[in-house]
Amino acid sequence: MALKGIKVIEMAGLAPAPFCGMILSDFGADVIRVDKANAPPLDRQGRGKRSIALNLKSPEGIAVVHRLCSEADVLIEPFRPGVMEKLGLGPSTLLSQNPRLIYARLTGFGQSGPYSLMAGHDINYVALTGLLSLLGRHGSNPIPPQNLLADFAGGGLLCAMGIAMALFERERSNMGQIIDASMVEGAAYVGSWIFKSQDMPVWSGVRGKSWFDGGLHYYETYKTKDDKYMTVGALEPQFYQELINQLANAGVENVPDQFPNDLEVANNQMASIFLQKTQAEWQAIFDQTDACVTPVLGLGDAPLHQHNAFRGSFIRNAKGKYDPAPAPRLSRTPALDLGNIEEPSIGENSREVLVEMGYKTEEIEQLIQDKVVHQVNSRAKL
Repeated sequence: MALKGIKVIEMAGLAPAPFCGMILSDFGADVIRVDKANAPPLDRQGRGKRSIALNLKSPEGIAVVHRLCSEADVLIEPFRPGVMEKLGLGPSTLLSQNPRLIYARLTGFGQSGPYSLMAGHDINYVALTGLLSLLGRHGSNPIPPQNLLADFAGGGLLCAMGIAMALFERERSNMGQIIDASMVEGAAYVGSWIFKSQDMPVWSGVRGKSWFDGGLHYYETYKTKDDKYMTVGALEPQFYQELINQLANAGVENVPDQFPNDLEVANNQMASIFLQKTQAEWQAIFDQTDACVTPVLGLGDAPLHQHNAFRGSFIRNAKGKYDPAPAPRLSRTPALDLGNIEEPSIGENSREVLVEMGYKTEEIEQLIQDKVVHQVNSRAKL
């Protein structure tokens, strides 16, 4: 496991920070999530983590976090700028106690600037990157890409990358550092190629009329006879020729040229072609070919697809449902075998973590009695 021996403290939050923590946990880090006592269980990315539930409004609860961070390699915090400082947990304080600590601050707008203290969500962050202006059909409003681009790609994933780089650098300097992970900047960075390729013919300057957003009949999604969908991505001439060949073998005629005079007519022709057969029938025609045609799978279908099943791209979790497997794959130090690892209940591991920190039994019981620490007894791992 690549991160075995790395201890991570994750201040509980939503979406991007838990994803960052899950990545580190999947690859072997010991991730301890600091939850608020009696908080609703909203985290769905707790795989492999442990939970200690604390009253962070009490000095004793803050003291526990100080002690946790004094022995940790990484802290992940998802709050607006200033919140951790008000708690007495700011980077200047914690790094003075543990100079090797990697202090990762994951926010929407970053730690500085006119918007830094504003509330926001993925749609707001992506809007500020310029990328949202490109997303959507021609004539439509810009369409947000769920909350994938800022929360998870530009947020949690790039924050985990920053932590990995900081851990690598620490091997030379023996010093920790602060990571200012802005989801606006992270999402923009993910979109670097889009910014750098604006002088290329792939862009028309009009949303929904470019190469990759439905502007071409050979890079589009099409409904099938059974109300499912297929994707066509035959950009290069040799792949489009293979598309034509496979359609001809299937008895399909009137396939539009790759570079027709009227793109709208070509799109309508292609749409009528794919309505002639079911998704399964099209799969049988195009599988194992270079036509760049694949089915649009639902979340329930994706784990069962032959390619994904062969590679084990999805794993069953402790509840028997499918989750995406950790990626990428490392040959010598792969991610954990996560099939039977449950996500922790809030406060499930409080006693366990405190024992590891050196607290005595009577101290732990007093903290629980004083409601500084919350312990779930039903699944306590003692």
